[in-house]
Amino acid sequence: MTQIIITTAGIDTSKSKLDIAVHDRAERWQVANVLPGWRALAGYLAKAGVTRVGIEATGGYERGVVEHLREAGFTVLVLQPIQVKAFGRVHLCRAKNDALDAVLIAACTATLDPPKTTPDSRLAELAENLTFLDQIDEDLRRFKTRLEHIHEPRLRRMVLGEIARWNARRLAQVRYIAKQLRSHPDLAARFDLVLSIPGIGERTALAIIIRMPELGRVSREEAAALAGLAPFDNDSGQQKGQRHIAGGRARLRRSLFAAALPAVFRWNKALTMLYARLIASGKHHNAALIACARKLLIYANTVVQRGTPWIEKDA
Repeated sequence: MTQIIITTAGIDTSKSKLDIAVHDRAERWQVANVLPGWRALAGYLAKAGVTRVGIEATGGYERGVVEHLREAGFTVLVLQPIQVKAFGRVHLCRAKNDALDAVLIAACTATLDPPKTTPDSRLAELAENLTFLDQIDEDLRRFKTRLEHIHEPRLRRMVLGEIARWNARRLAQVRYIAKQLRSHPDLAARFDLVLSIPGIGERTALAIIIRMPELGRVSREEAAALAGLAPFDNDSGQQKGQRHIAGGRARLRRSLFAAALPAVFRWNKALTMLYARLIASGKHHNAALIACARKLLIYANTVVQRGTPWIEKDA
């Protein structure tokens, strides 16, 4: 049997530079984290026979080089910091600097399976716009909180004016993202399927489609775990610990949780019945809402998987 050897490199990212190491080899490089540096890096990696690259998510500073290397034909795995940290602990790696981090990232990447799905480059720009929309919402909440503590009329007029302007920007941003998404027929079809679910509006549907590219191609359990809505066991021996959700995609989770409340009490009969059953069984309000948010995501995953819109069932 022929064994395929994959040469792997790791990249430690900072705002101004990239430190690179090839797994189990002596090659080390440092380049600027700008386009000329990315081009030079692609040449170094190709010359070294590297086909797979691991890079740690670093607050967005990794996005440019990730996109450039993928366009150049490299398989790029974006690792969560917790993955690299856990790998280092297992191997008792206590020393830390940028060059050593690159070595550690390369070693961690070499142990991982290749990604099941190919990243959709169309969603990267949409995700950036959606994050800006989330930030507008955060700004609006801050202005509204500030307004509660302002009594001087001139200052209130200033804050109210800012709220009105940001509300207009928010609406324009939602329309822009929806228009851009609908320019792609396959994404538009997925969007309409998710919108068919009672309780999921345009804002939530955008978050689901853009922040979960795997939608329709993963199991319900995997979808819930990716969003950080899966309750994890906490048992040991005779002790049965309380289940908690953890990790996952925080912005997507917040969007689903925000949609769950009106869906439960107004729009979705299935969720209304689920919430009532959970409360009757002694579950806390928040725990029941988390379960309903998880169900919303499962419904979205199911309609996309089947390719058919939601059908309301009679009670």
